[in-house]
Amino acid sequence: MPFDIRIAGSEVRFPCEPGQNVLDAALKAGIEMPYSCRKGVCGNCAGAVSRGEVDCPTREATPPGQHLYCQCVPRSDLEIVPEAWHRFDPSARKTFTVKVFRNTLAAPDVNVLQLRLAAGQRAKFKAGQYLQVALPDGSRRSYSMANPPHASDTLELHIRHVPGGQFTQIVPALKSGDTLQVELPFGSFELREESTAPMLCVVGGTGFAPVKSLLDDVVKKAIRRPVTLIWGGRDRGGLYLPAAVERWSKLWPEFTYVPAVEDAADAQAVGGFHGRVDDAVRARGPASLAAWEVYCCGSPVMVAAVRKACVDERGLDPHHFFSDVFVPGPAAT
Repeated sequence: MPFDIRIAGSEVRFPCEPGQNVLDAALKAGIEMPYSCRKGVCGNCAGAVSRGEVDCPTREATPPGQHLYCQCVPRSDLEIVPEAWHRFDPSARKTFTVKVFRNTLAAPDVNVLQLRLAAGQRAKFKAGQYLQVALPDGSRRSYSMANPPHASDTLELHIRHVPGGQFTQIVPALKSGDTLQVELPFGSFELREESTAPMLCVVGGTGFAPVKSLLDDVVKKAIRRPVTLIWGGRDRGGLYLPAAVERWSKLWPEFTYVPAVEDAADAQAVGGFHGRVDDAVRARGPASLAAWEVYCCGSPVMVAAVRKACVDERGLDPHHFFSDVFVPGPAAT
């Protein structure tokens, strides 16, 4: 028999089957709460349980007094206190068969894959969201869409090569006309459009993809907010799409770009910061982030380091730190 889960301070409730985690039950019922990796790594889905009992493994990403809803299995009826929630239509998620239009090696370890939908089809998503690629064995891999929503007949993916990766090892061989099956949209990483706060975007490697979608959408909608982008890579080749940054610099008077490169010679060559992105936040970012919003994408270690620099050291409201954490391996479904 399903457990009953109620969202505190509201009349909203939804069922959760025995053995099902709270986040999956909410999403199935059309209730979206903050989440990213769905594997218990990123901590984005953390929230309180104000009534009832749960089984929930302790993870490093769990804030004190909270639980990761993606790992949290009810043992009784519950009342939960998520950081945020809203209703969405689960039927809006669609599956498409797409064709490879262009496959470009943008860096030694990154392919930019452009996919075309069938004539007359459009993909509906919000800037910053991701899709899942279905593989022949039934598993899936998650990739953020780098194109903005208004370019909805095309899907652009930035795919970093992962040694031994089941999908990434075949990506370089994909050619024009090859087909893939994808489902979208997923994820809650998106711009808070009602806000006028300046934005600090901090990305590592292909974490650039969802922020590219977001910033292209901001330009399209003529949203006027100061933006600072810190993009990190081991060397300057990791900053693989300079044309996009140059375009924003020309169109956006209040746009500031800080390349953060770990190779000293390459950092000097691009006129950037020598070191990690969290240190770039400390050295090149505002002395206080109290009035800012931060959008951060990359590996779990990188996102945690940036969060510490922003929240613990620069006074950012933790509710204004929005992140998408990239975790390799099969997607949680």
